[in-house]
Amino acid sequence: MASTPVTLHDLYPDRAFYRPGEEVRLIVELAAERPCRVRVTASITHLAKELAAPSRTLALQRGRHSVTLNWRPPPTAPRGYGVDVRVEAEGGEPLDRRSTAFDVLERWSQRPRYGFLTDFTPGREDVDQTVAALARYHINGLQFYDWMYRHAELLPPEGQEEFTDPLGRRLSMGTVRAFIAAAHARNMAAMPYTAIYGASPEFAEARPGWVLYRPSGEPITFAGGFLTLMNPASGSPWAEHLLGQFEAVLRATDFDGLHIDQYGEEHTGSVARDAAGRPVDLPEAFVGMIRAARARATAISPRRNAIVFNCVANWPIEAIAPAEVDFVYIELWPPDVTYGALHRVIVQAWQLSGGKPVVLAAYTDPQKAVTVRLMKAVIFASGGTQIELGERDGMLADPYFPQYRPIPPALRRTLRRYYDFAVRYGDVLAGDAQDATPQRAARILIEGQPVSADLSPDTVAAISRRGAGFEALSLINLRGIHTPQWTDPAPPPPLRLTDLRVRVYVEGPVRRLRWASPDVEPRLRPLPFAQGADRKGAYLEFTLPELAYWALIILEATAEDHL
Repeated sequence: MASTPVTLHDLYPDRAFYRPGEEVRLIVELAAERPCRVRVTASITHLAKELAAPSRTLALQRGRHSVTLNWRPPPTAPRGYGVDVRVEAEGGEPLDRRSTAFDVLERWSQRPRYGFLTDFTPGREDVDQTVAALARYHINGLQFYDWMYRHAELLPPEGQEEFTDPLGRRLSMGTVRAFIAAAHARNMAAMPYTAIYGASPEFAEARPGWVLYRPSGEPITFAGGFLTLMNPASGSPWAEHLLGQFEAVLRATDFDGLHIDQYGEEHTGSVARDAAGRPVDLPEAFVGMIRAARARATAISPRRNAIVFNCVANWPIEAIAPAEVDFVYIELWPPDVTYGALHRVIVQAWQLSGGKPVVLAAYTDPQKAVTVRLMKAVIFASGGTQIELGERDGMLADPYFPQYRPIPPALRRTLRRYYDFAVRYGDVLAGDAQDATPQRAARILIEGQPVSADLSPDTVAAISRRGAGFEALSLINLRGIHTPQWTDPAPPPPLRLTDLRVRVYVEGPVRRLRWASPDVEPRLRPLPFAQGADRKGAYLEFTLPELAYWALIILEATAEDHL
């Protein structure tokens, strides 16, 4: 049998997202084994409705080729789109196909997909390559981790472009600026890491009146004395100093806001003491700093005023979620290390914040490919995202970001599919859709399979999100997964399930069912169903062809393409 003369090597949009009015450029990378003529066509869809089909006929020589297909989407934002490209021979014979996605957003924080950078050594030659690789996952915001001169003095002394940080790493402001520029060229935000109360012991010893103290009168320290914690209460000398540092950074660079860290209730308690022994309400101090930082950033540039604050171990979520943060960022620690906790924490944060996006930091070894894949399914199906991807095909496996670990090639391919899928179906997975999981899981039956709402081990988990005229029902395959915790050793893949007979009880009319999966086929396909009723109410019955890890089923109240 003759080999295929042309393969579709890669497909991706040229930016992490597009602002209303911007033209989308789809990069199609082809490999031709011999000279030939082919037709390349992109089917661009919103959910299942095709909106455009840009096409090009090409005369290819042997070798690698990169071509572009352009399209200007409607200005509606936020909105996600799917792209399915097919390559055909002159006579119409199909040769290859591949899928990707893109979205149109007013600002990156509407649907944040956060990544990280950690290496700002002088003279890096792979800056553009590093950022371009992350853009292919649609990463639209980058945390510049430990880019700064010192925790209490963020910028190096004037005229000093290169410097050594407290851990002995050689860094360069030139490299920082190069990464900011490369990020902006792809519509990616650049967010500088800062700490709300960290300072070197030398800085703190010179200013004992600025320090946070334990009830015993001892200064509060972190990381074995590497840092001393300062009093961030509104109006305190440290708070004013840090706000001045924030201003200086935003004036001296093109950073897009501030990422503010803390070290958690475990290290400070909810209430610490100032130098006079008076209690300092830390959640209140955090909210005050967020408010003041937003005001200072807005005064410098209303377009570069994003504020992100780390709720370490989900603390103090009740104070931070409704504060002036652009999205809710939560670093997970025990006991919130189960698959069920991923869903619960996202839903709680969404509710407390009044509907803000939620980003989780949940550190996982990329060698645990099954765990990573299940986490992606749960987080995306719950309407959240995860900071995990960054430097040199690396994944966050540790809270100290430079200790990231390389992602195996097979998992990289899987993650591309999952990020594509989350962007493509962002309109039903994220945004204004509300969680309806507790109500749904009790009203879904799968023949021969246990169903759970809390993502119990060895079940098929059901996660439901409802919006105007639709329900997005995610089925996640935990059959054969006997541990509830993603921190446990790597499990084997879940049992592959086929031809699942599903009964879903419904409260209103359903006119159409469609399904898709990042594991099987990303395009929405019709799902035939029958209707009936019993003593529990009206129901739909259908057969789901396959459930590997994650299947998305969309129930629509009308047969019109209204979504």
